[in-house]
Amino acid sequence: MLIEQPPLVYRLLFPGGHWRLPSKNEKVIYLTFDDGPIPELTPWVLDLLDKYDIKATFFCVGDNVRKYPEIYQDILDRGHNVGNHTFNHIQGIKSRTKNYMKNAELASEYIDSPLFRPPHGHMRLPQFFKLRKKYKIILWDVVTRDYSNKQTPEEVLENVKHYGRNGSIIVFHDSIKAEKNMKYALPLAIEWFKEQGYVFKTIQEGLVETANEAIETNLHNSESDTRELVRDYR
Repeated sequence: MLIEQPPLVYRLLFPGGHWRLPSKNEKVIYLTFDDGPIPELTPWVLDLLDKYDIKATFFCVGDNVRKYPEIYQDILDRGHNVGNHTFNHIQGIKSRTKNYMKNAELASEYIDSPLFRPPHGHMRLPQFFKLRKKYKIILWDVVTRDYSNKQTPEEVLENVKHYGRNGSIIVFHDSIKAEKNMKYALPLAIEWFKEQGYVFKTIQEGLVETANEAIETNLHNSESDTRELVRDYR
């Protein structure tokens, strides 16, 4: 993945996928972590989030949950969301839909969640439409590229600061290859967003609040339409 933000055409390919969850009432950021849990890094992330009193969302690889169930349970015990990231972190575009679905279902035996994120941020359209029947498909507004050895820690931080905005779903990785960049960028990014007046929430909190805001908007519009109709008949 070579881009920090997905282009519009890519977003249009996946109708109903959640790329961003802006709030009308406050500036909010959704921190997400892919590819864990692993003992080398996930506990460090959890402790850092505790330090700043932040709840986040972890898209877990099923095989890692199988190997490290105590870390997975710690994520839940600390009040974070989890999501399905397949069992073997397989790429949708390189997999038959039947095999991809089986891999996601195998992961669901270890990960109890209504959320799904495709590894590498892409999948075939048939996979998307099948998975959408069971899961909320969570994509991203900003990918930090913390996993890339072509990015310096400073560049990763700058990516987050430059592209982050109200409702951004930001992807970090609790994986070995992301460790150096993430350990530098994550705490500084958190502090920067806090200084800008942002709050941090889980994906499920954002989905609920976005739905409630939509209902309130529809009710307001309906009331306005009713008032206009009454005026027309007077």
